[in-house]
Amino acid sequence: MLFGKKKKKIEEESKEAEKKEAKLGLPEGKDPRFYKIIEKPVQTEKAVASRQNKYVFKVWRKTNKIEVRKAVEKLYEVKVKDVKIINTFGKKRQVGRLKGWKPGFKKAVVTLEKGHTIAIT
Repeated sequence: MLFGKKKKKIEEESKEAEKKEAKLGLPEGKDPRFYKIIEKPVQTEKAVASRQNKYVFKVWRKTNKIEVRKAVEKLYEVKVKDVKIINTFGKKRQVGRLKGWKPGFKKAVVTLEKGHTIAIT
């Protein structure tokens, strides 16, 4: 009897989670955790010029290479050959008399297998 109540409660929680995902505007069938890992693609002149089947993404501070690989493969449906992680540190900035720091972030350079591409616009 107790197990049946727990099972119903778990089913209700999963339905609520699906409703929340729909409200966020996430594509159906994509795990929302992957969108937390990969924040956005980096579109700088240097990143685009040296493309050679490499793509640069801004990623979550606490992620690692394995999580980035899985997230890119699932979100963009491509095969990843290699992942390099770059940890950029914050920089000092001053505006008038106010001094402070810009936050640092983590970048991932993802190399894809031959024949695979990502359409980033």
